[in-house]
Amino acid sequence: MRIGLKLFLAFFLIVGVAAFFVMRVFVEEVKPGVRQALEATLVDSANMLAELAAEDLRDGRIADGAFAQRMARARARDPRAEVWSFDKRSVDQEVSITDARGVVVYSSQGRDLGRDNSRWNDVYRTLRGEYGARSSPRDPADPDDTVMHVAAPIRDPDEPARLLGVLTVSQPNRSVEPFIVASQRSILARGAWLIGIAALIGLLMTWWLVRGLGGLNRYAQAVARGEPVPPPRPRRDEIGDLGRALEAMRRKLEGKAYVEQYVQSLTHEMKSPLAAIGGAAELLQEPLPEAERQRFAGNILAQQRRLTETIDKLLALAEVEQHGWLQKRQDVAAGELLAQAAEAVGPACRAAGVGLRCEPGDAAAARVAGDPFLLRQALGNLLENAVSFSPAGGEVRLSAAVDDGRLRLQVADSGPGVPDYALERVFERFYSLPRPGAPRSSGLGLPFVREVARLHGGGARLENREGGGALATLWLPLERGHRPAP
Repeated sequence: MRIGLKLFLAFFLIVGVAAFFVMRVFVEEVKPGVRQALEATLVDSANMLAELAAEDLRDGRIADGAFAQRMARARARDPRAEVWSFDKRSVDQEVSITDARGVVVYSSQGRDLGRDNSRWNDVYRTLRGEYGARSSPRDPADPDDTVMHVAAPIRDPDEPARLLGVLTVSQPNRSVEPFIVASQRSILARGAWLIGIAALIGLLMTWWLVRGLGGLNRYAQAVARGEPVPPPRPRRDEIGDLGRALEAMRRKLEGKAYVEQYVQSLTHEMKSPLAAIGGAAELLQEPLPEAERQRFAGNILAQQRRLTETIDKLLALAEVEQHGWLQKRQDVAAGELLAQAAEAVGPACRAAGVGLRCEPGDAAAARVAGDPFLLRQALGNLLENAVSFSPAGGEVRLSAAVDDGRLRLQVADSGPGVPDYALERVFERFYSLPRPGAPRSSGLGLPFVREVARLHGGGARLENREGGGALATLWLPLERGHRPAP
């Protein structure tokens, strides 16, 4: 299981379990809370009605007196009330009165008259000066259909210490059941929204964390494969700290390996020129004819130039290879790039007797985003190779074209072409081919071109063209949003 799914499930499980128990507590507390509120209301009603019934009970006309008449009219009323979207069309409370012995002498429903209720908890406790209340089933066969009874003492208005009887107000618990159900549904609905929002937040947080970890994972895998890659995006958290630590470690490890590799390569390439210089220097210590002396001295100078060229190109290649991304980026026009490269190689063309033709064509207005200095150096290396391999009287053609969202720069020469066995190796470091009438090059020009192309998101290729000669291609992605004119 991937870490992102683990994080999301863990977050959702914690929030879901917490929300479940919280909602369960709320739902279970709704019913007793509503019934407690109902009981408090019945206490008020019982005490007020007890005061209103006191005179009739004292005078012995509780069954047909003013109190009984008013209660009958009240029972017949239609409240036409809308309570929390529920219609209330009847008075649900019932009133019963017992005398001081606990015998029923009045009932708003006209039932149970003469019954001894002195053993019921509401009457029993009230007759003893305590608070009396009970909740009993209306029908013994249906234990869920219960009625709440709350009693209040009826005292003589003239002698408050004299207890005349007990008034009990009762109301079915089912009358408040719709409100309990509605409240529970509301809590469950809002709880579901809470869980949904929590899940969404958990998903976003998981995506944010996994995005950072995924970037570090891709970065580490690219480094393990030896691919140049830009450092992870900066972040102000532990993932950002880890990314910076990985980048610092990569730089130190790659720097050490890079130095070791280049020292070995440079040592290998310097052996031949140094041996030639040493041999020529030993011979110059002996008496030699002037012509021989001049030849050996020229050999020393040529090997010195070869060493200098190798070191310079090796430093330039090392600089671009060490960059995992482009350090400088600006708008570069294809026409200007070709013109500057052609102008720079002009003296070498004239010295070699090779013609140069520059054909930017319709791609002159195309633009790329990159480092103009590196692009000029890369294009200059391709042109220098083409001039070196072209015979006197030959021609080098520099052209540009736009193809499939890319700028294609091509350098064609009129030389002997590239042997088939060398086509796959020409971009290797220090690999070079013999040039007509000239010593081998350092073998670092084409690797430099390839690295510059990589930094710009492009590529480089060398192939033979029909009719003879070699064709070097450097392609670069066009600047985003640029559309060359038709």
